[in-house]
Amino acid sequence: MTTKKGLICLSIAAIVVLCTLNIATASTSNHSTTFYNNARHIDDQIPKAKGSTSNVVSNRNCVTKGIFTSSATSNGVVYIGSQDGNVYALNANTGTKMWNYTTGGWVRSSPAVANGVVYVGSWDHNVYGLDANTGTKMWSYTTGDAVHSSPTVANGVVYVGSGDHNVYALNASTGTKVWSYTTGNYVESSPAVVNGVVYVGSFDHNVYALNANTGTKMWSYTTGSWVLSSPTVVNGVVYIGSGDHNVYALNANTGTKMWSYTTGGLASYVESSPAVVNGVVYVGSDDKNVYALNANTGTKMWNYTTANIVISSPRVANGVVYVGSFDGNVYALNANTGTKMWNYTTGGPVFSSCAVANGIIYIGSFDHNVYALNANTGTKMWSYTTRDWVLSSPTIVNGIG
Repeated sequence: MTTKKGLICLSIAAIVVLCTLNIATASTSNHSTTFYNNARHIDDQIPKAKGSTSNVVSNRNCVTKGIFTSSATSNGVVYIGSQDGNVYALNANTGTKMWNYTTGGWVRSSPAVANGVVYVGSWDHNVYGLDANTGTKMWSYTTGDAVHSSPTVANGVVYVGSGDHNVYALNASTGTKVWSYTTGNYVESSPAVVNGVVYVGSFDHNVYALNANTGTKMWSYTTGSWVLSSPTVVNGVVYIGSGDHNVYALNANTGTKMWSYTTGGLASYVESSPAVVNGVVYVGSDDKNVYALNANTGTKMWNYTTANIVISSPRVANGVVYVGSFDGNVYALNANTGTKMWNYTTGGPVFSSCAVANGIIYIGSFDHNVYALNANTGTKMWSYTTRDWVLSSPTIVNGIG
């Protein structure tokens, strides 16, 4: 049986090998939300109710040095965590650091921002609530293991997973535990919250639906491998990837499988989290492809092949799919055809997923940088250099408070 420590070692080895083999071949607002803009993890531009926000980490969450978290942009501020243990607030227009807060461990969790508070997890086992303007700690809650899952905030409650196998519901104002649910293994998937139900994956191979008020299990669906992908819920369907190579569509009320699509290759783990827009599911795979699937049937509409694994989760805006690849590139693809519109080459693998705001893409890279790119052309507007790799997956927040 593969232990968590053993898996971590394998992840490090895989990164070293892939870096060696592939980097040289890389091609040259008024409400709070995160990543897919809302607690459902839907990739749309619809403003949310005040105080409701969501966040997704779709990265592999490998253990190496660098920034592993998602960033959140809010009121002209980009919030992001780093492997150096810090949560940063950067000016979204210039990349200038506004503040940083130092936790006791790596910060791979992605910040969620709601009502003037930044919520984020750390390797030090804690979930933090930080003042979004100053970075001052408002509260922290200690779990039993590292917190790589990214918080989702809905109706005054913070939902997040932990390496201690639990999904937690915490009071957003105080950090007090409302409830916890124990799965069979560690939880790095980030919850989606829809209609009073929390959807989340676990390394125990299951996708869970939990009552958002009580934590009671409503149903679970067993895949063929671990579930690091985070769910997206649209029109009564839960879309999620699994380490068994498949993308799943599950009935949100019952957990019944509606369809599954198998990506290619022996190592085609689906760790990317799906984006669902206009009846199309966009998702990456370790088989190096970005896929567009019919949301109703799972039929492949197109795929675009990069030069390495795609753990980055697609972001769709204005008919364009933005996604990173381990080949070092950020890609802009036509959402209807998959045709490449442009690519920007960073100096390292891109695990990060894009945030798109006001015609700018924010994304991180293994080369230690956070980038701001013109969404239409891919031209670099600025970059902020951290002390380590940036695997962060940016998340959009359309305002605080």
